[in-house]
Amino acid sequence: QVQLAESGGGLVQAGDSLTLSCAASGRAFSNTPMAWFRQAPGKEREFLAAISTGGTSRYYADSLKGRFTISRDNAKNTVYLQMNDLKPEDTAVYYCAGDPEGSWRAATDYAYWGQGTQVTVAS
Repeated sequence: QVQLAESGGGLVQAGDSLTLSCAASGRAFSNTPMAWFRQAPGKEREFLAAISTGGTSRYYADSLKGRFTISRDNAKNTVYLQMNDLKPEDTAVYYCAGDPEGSWRAATDYAYWGQGTQVTVAS
């Protein structure tokens, strides 16, 4: 079992930056690939980024165009999502997820989820 808890969301202005954190507890975090997704109202959960256990491999959604960066600190059992140049269309609930199988890009690939943190970007 892995318990995940996101933090760092809030209300920001367009163009701002924000870093989300996801603290993990339970099974060995360092052995668990992790990812970030988001879900806007009325839309499906969208893959954003994934990171391998050691952090050497990172995968991103093409739509992000380099604005977001995923990282992890295994000593702190935490995965991060650095978001730059935020836009109103980035408004969503952001989720971290862990322990994927398959492509790593589908929500159904992941066994563990946090409760989500709201990010609202004002224009």
